[in-house]
Amino acid sequence: MELIAVSVYGLDKPGIIRSISEVLAKNDVNIVDIEQTVLQGMFSMFLIGDISKSKITLEGLRSILKKTGEEIGVNVDVSRFQRPESSSKNLYILTVIGEDRVGIVYSISKFLHEMGVNIEKTSLTARDKLISIEFLLNLPEEEELKKKVREHVESLGLDVVIRRYREQERVKRLIVFDMDSTIVDAEIINELARVAGVEEEVKRLTERAMEGEMSFEKALRERVKLLKGLPVEVLEKIYQEIKLTEGAKELIKSLKESGYVVALVSGGFSYFTEKLRRELDLDYAFGNELEIENGKITGRIKGRVIDAAEKAKIIEEIARKEGISKEDIVAVGDGANDRIMIENAGIGIAFNAKEALKEVADGSLSKQNLIGIASVLKLKNEFRKRI
Repeated sequence: MELIAVSVYGLDKPGIIRSISEVLAKNDVNIVDIEQTVLQGMFSMFLIGDISKSKITLEGLRSILKKTGEEIGVNVDVSRFQRPESSSKNLYILTVIGEDRVGIVYSISKFLHEMGVNIEKTSLTARDKLISIEFLLNLPEEEELKKKVREHVESLGLDVVIRRYREQERVKRLIVFDMDSTIVDAEIINELARVAGVEEEVKRLTERAMEGEMSFEKALRERVKLLKGLPVEVLEKIYQEIKLTEGAKELIKSLKESGYVVALVSGGFSYFTEKLRRELDLDYAFGNELEIENGKITGRIKGRVIDAAEKAKIIEEIARKEGISKEDIVAVGDGANDRIMIENAGIGIAFNAKEALKEVADGSLSKQNLIGIASVLKLKNEFRKRI
């Protein structure tokens, strides 16, 4: 093959691609690769063509294309193209999410260059003040290097997800959320404890469990004991008072519209997971069931306790029922009892989480950026304003 590179840019208008491709077709130039986009009303296109079967010279083709460009009001450059020697690549997608400001692309690209990492492609989208920048990287297979990239991005006050790129990226079909401090902006058991007058005792047990200092099941049973005698009416009052995490409702709506199976699998209580299932139109919701007798909490849990291992088992059950493979699962959580589900998922995201959970996740998002999951997953309605 005798290859040429053609770049076209100018104000967008109908017919640009038709006019350029018409010249190539009439002169027997075969297009072997092409990429085109419109940014802020500016049209840009880059294509590789094969002129080995064409009777026109490179200079002749350049002259015709430049004249065509002048007629339709765009600039056209044509040059010979030498295909680089092929080499094996380890491609990863680095997604960076945060509040827009000057210098983000520079700071990250400078760091990647210094680390010897090549950027293959970059794209940026925005939603109000929140931006998402996606870099396609040729990243050596070194966990330490990926860790350094993550730490650098986080040092800039930005959130980051790094995942392996596949030529035909799979569409993730099941997403599983934790409830407390993930979908809802609260630890519900702490709210119950506040009403029961045992807030400090329960908080200490919650923190120990979240940090992995004691088993989740033991901590849960001890905390529930402290709630003994609390009237069931308190549960409804607290549900009415708790707030969803910013962006949660919008994100779940977009997930549903994009065809996702959406599940809530929580170490919290089924009274609340079931109400959220109905309110948010979730497909599945699981939580621990408080035993209630004579209108009061007995201080005991009914049935199985949903800890880290049980969460993973429930997710496997959902995936098997829905015919969804492990690679097509996204898991989002914040605590030690989310570790297994995040490790096992196709994409595991630590949300507003401790360092121990970040280390096993594909990426982490801070409290204000839950909606950033829409960008990572390229949902239909995400980041409607294109930059």
